[in-house]
Amino acid sequence: MLTVALALPPTNPQTLSSKQPAVDPYSVHTERGHLFSTGPTFYRPESSIGRDLAILSAVLHKRSTLRPLRVLDALCGCGIRSLRYLLEADADYVVANDANDGGFDVIKRNLARVGEGRWEARNEDANKVMMEMGCWGRKEFFEIVDVDSFGSDIGGLLRGVFGCVRFGGLVYLTSTDGYSSGGHRPHHSLAAFGAYVRPMPYSNEVGLRMLIGGAIREASLLGYRVTPLFSYYSYHGPVFRVMLRVEKGRDLDNRHYEFISYCHSCGHSQSHPWEELGRMCCICDKAKDRGTLVVSGPLYTGSLHSGSYVMEMIELAEELGWIGNGKGADLEKLLRLMIDESNVRLPFGFIKVDEVAKRAKINSPPLRTMMNAIQQLELGFIKVSFVNLLLQEGYAVSRSHIIANAIKTDCPMDSCIRIAKELQQ
Repeated sequence: MLTVALALPPTNPQTLSSKQPAVDPYSVHTERGHLFSTGPTFYRPESSIGRDLAILSAVLHKRSTLRPLRVLDALCGCGIRSLRYLLEADADYVVANDANDGGFDVIKRNLARVGEGRWEARNEDANKVMMEMGCWGRKEFFEIVDVDSFGSDIGGLLRGVFGCVRFGGLVYLTSTDGYSSGGHRPHHSLAAFGAYVRPMPYSNEVGLRMLIGGAIREASLLGYRVTPLFSYYSYHGPVFRVMLRVEKGRDLDNRHYEFISYCHSCGHSQSHPWEELGRMCCICDKAKDRGTLVVSGPLYTGSLHSGSYVMEMIELAEELGWIGNGKGADLEKLLRLMIDESNVRLPFGFIKVDEVAKRAKINSPPLRTMMNAIQQLELGFIKVSFVNLLLQEGYAVSRSHIIANAIKTDCPMDSCIRIAKELQQ
């Protein structure tokens, strides 16, 4: 069988080993110029943007803290994320762990291209590793804890995650449980994330908020608080990823950890603080009689992103040559949508333009018209459009990175319907 020797382009020549091991050519992939083997491990090329976001955060974190960058890649698969932490984020030490026996040699072979002393490969249960190295064991805390888990497994790993991250550090959490976020397994979401989730029209955003809410609950039990830096949904999987900063001290303000409701009768969504338990109703007054008010929670209802932090990520991506000059259009578009979504006036959820048109009994306003209107507003031109009218009436509005034909806005559904009808006149 043919074998090939692969050499990684040296980002830091002093840290690379001169040995270039042979790998199976039929399991070779490349990502950001790094060649690596996957062997029998699970690897999803479509998740490369999620890994790009992790590296941008790691570089920013090391620059801002000036502390040695210790990373735990708790479920590392073939080790590509660990390799990128070492080569692109210049991590000082990475623990690459995966419980899959068949992938252990693959991890070691991929990381062997980096000089010795900067990484450690382990083949153990993730919780065991985190408990052993965290506050219940050796107290060797990490600046970044990255847990790329499957399904809702992350729910059972959160205690270990918060036990081994350093205060001021970052945790990058992943879930692929689309059934629970879609409200199809409410008892499962309750067990994994402490939220009883029912079907709602913005279920994929609920998946992100369910994940953050579960982290908030677990962190609070330990006396910590978490702040979302960015949240990312990708349709393949589906995949829900959130980057959180962890600080010491409970957050006693529960205004962003509450219940949400959607009224099938009028289409309106709203949040409900804990004090409204047992007294929830819709503004249309019809849901009470018809039983069309659907409630989920508790969930995180604050902003999914920090606008200032995402702007730093954009500047860094430009510095690295990942975006700009015709490069990285998908990554740049995602980051700029995150900035738009970070407007603190925007509530949870989104409104699909098709739903507005259906309720208004009109044709859907063209999405291209909406996009052009946003651009022309920036240039100072005036054009009648759905988004333009929302802005003129003082509402906040942005595109959603989760679904193309939807907007995030603080405009209630009945006003959206009225404005959409005005466009037809």
